[in-house]
Amino acid sequence: MTVRVAVLITVTGPDRPGVSSVLFAALIRHGVELLDVEQVVIRGQLTLGALVATEHDPEGLQESVEQAMASIAMTVRTSIEADEATARRRMSTHVVVVMGRPITARAFGEVARALAGVGANIDSIRRVADYPVTALELMVSPDPADAREHPHGTLRARLVEVAASVGVDVAVERAGLARRSKRLIVFDVDSTLIQGEVIEMLAARAGDGAEARVRAVTEAAMRGELDFAESLRGRVSVLAGLPATVLDEVADELELTPGARTTIRTLKRLGFRCGVVSGGFTPVVRRLVDDLGLDFCEANELEVVEGRLTGRVVGEVVDRAGKATALRRFAGEYGIPLEQCVAVGDGANDIDMLDTAGLGVAFNAKPALREVADTALSVPYLDTVLFVLGITRDEVEVADAAEGVLRRVPLP
Repeated sequence: MTVRVAVLITVTGPDRPGVSSVLFAALIRHGVELLDVEQVVIRGQLTLGALVATEHDPEGLQESVEQAMASIAMTVRTSIEADEATARRRMSTHVVVVMGRPITARAFGEVARALAGVGANIDSIRRVADYPVTALELMVSPDPADAREHPHGTLRARLVEVAASVGVDVAVERAGLARRSKRLIVFDVDSTLIQGEVIEMLAARAGDGAEARVRAVTEAAMRGELDFAESLRGRVSVLAGLPATVLDEVADELELTPGARTTIRTLKRLGFRCGVVSGGFTPVVRRLVDDLGLDFCEANELEVVEGRLTGRVVGEVVDRAGKATALRRFAGEYGIPLEQCVAVGDGANDIDMLDTAGLGVAFNAKPALREVADTALSVPYLDTVLFVLGITRDEVEVADAAEGVLRRVPLP
């Protein structure tokens, strides 16, 4: 009876043209079946792995490959696996993205230790970004036999705990089509798409300490300690009597979060519908829509009488529940299932919106949101959202260069 065996061949050495052709010329002579192949180059050093199946003379195959690689001064290691099925690559079930400035050996070691501790194998690793953070994408596969000992959610919970202790961010997602099928993204505005809070910028124009009082209320509301709608009405009341032109003045002063333009530009290239759902104010948010070419927006309306703000909000307040409702409406208008939507926010009033989306990202968020989000980012660069979605910095920069907009801003 003929027995098929698997032979794993690993070639290492300086990267140069012709290595693969020499290896496969030797394999052709032995009539093997190619089961798997993978190659990586790091700083000019090549690692090429090939898994093949053969029905005869695996030792002769080993010798032939070793001679072929020696002829071009490459190192080769071979191993024979009697059980072909176990030699095949396992299908990765989860993606883990590790981000930091920098990622230290200790930090990555602790992440690897945590994965092993919950029975997860690292199947492959690739760098997806070197700017503005270093980001590594790990394809992992938890052992199904450990499902009882490590139930659903254990992997993410353990990695989040470890990440916080070593100063990196970790995002965990299911691998496969679901990750690559996202088609709509919605951003909160204040302290997410832009730096700072619009209501505080408006209150500064009211004087008499209004900005400090409003800031204290805003922070409490973002922590989830106050009802958002009630707190918003209270904060807006201090604006009574201000000329409506302050809305344009504040809109002129908005500062985008670093990476915001890159993020929107890249996602729109990929066909995403991009928009904002904000607890802020429509006249200010509309400026962002026009500036960034966004597809939709939802925000609050301020009452204006005879050219001055009355200190009241008109209509329903876009609060925690209202944000989720708006996301459902926009997804429905574009015919995009909620599981293909992404929501990014920072405060407790974003909880329902992030929970409604297929992927919820907490961006420099308050603890109340970090605890329920699918992933949490703590660096001040919005384009890190791209890396969570599996988009690499190289892909972004190649597209930017083609449009003549490529640039790297020096980081502090």
